[in-house]
Amino acid sequence: MAKKKRLRLIAEMARKIRAYRELKSRPRESQKYALDYETMRRPLTGKMLPVLAWQDVRRESRLFSLLAGMRLFGVGRMFTRKSWLEDHPEPSYWQITKIKVDYTAENMDHGRAWGTLTYKGKQESEVKEVEKVMYHDWRLIPKDMEQQFRDFQPLPEPPVRYAPYPPLLRAMLLAQRGKAGGSTVTEEPALPLKRDVVLNKGYFRREEQERQRKEGTAV
Repeated sequence: MAKKKRLRLIAEMARKIRAYRELKSRPRESQKYALDYETMRRPLTGKMLPVLAWQDVRRESRLFSLLAGMRLFGVGRMFTRKSWLEDHPEPSYWQITKIKVDYTAENMDHGRAWGTLTYKGKQESEVKEVEKVMYHDWRLIPKDMEQQFRDFQPLPEPPVRYAPYPPLLRAMLLAQRGKAGGSTVTEEPALPLKRDVVLNKGYFRREEQERQRKEGTAV
């Protein structure tokens, strides 16, 4: 008969207490991302922000700085980032679906957010946590422009016409090019997936001659 496993109630309770204390001792969002705007350092870690980010820190807003002053903390609204507007012609934005505010923050301008991401015009179906909410480059999309962002239709992706060679064959081709040219060739060898055939009279004549050669001449 198998021996029953003995329940160690005190040890299990001690484990839960340690996990609870560890959870409570973790720094909150307002502590992790607090910033001294005079020295551009985070008090918790003492790290200084990159110099290139100082201008955006003084001019732009964090996501929760915008959410804190909105009805229902901006749930249902759309937000984009300055870097996306500058780098991509296609619309990229988050639509907020859930907010978890850090109520210990002085202005309740820290926390975590979840939503659906549309990046370069392609919308993702699953809801996930919004990344980089502490960055100072978030912007609210006005309501009269939301439909314009939603109506964007991404261009179809062009068909794949070339594929990379297998590693060994690629190395052999590059070695042959180096011997033939005597210099380093930077063009990457690619294998065409579609063969372009010029359908002219000479092509059909060669096909007919090849067929007759294989079948033989009728007697």
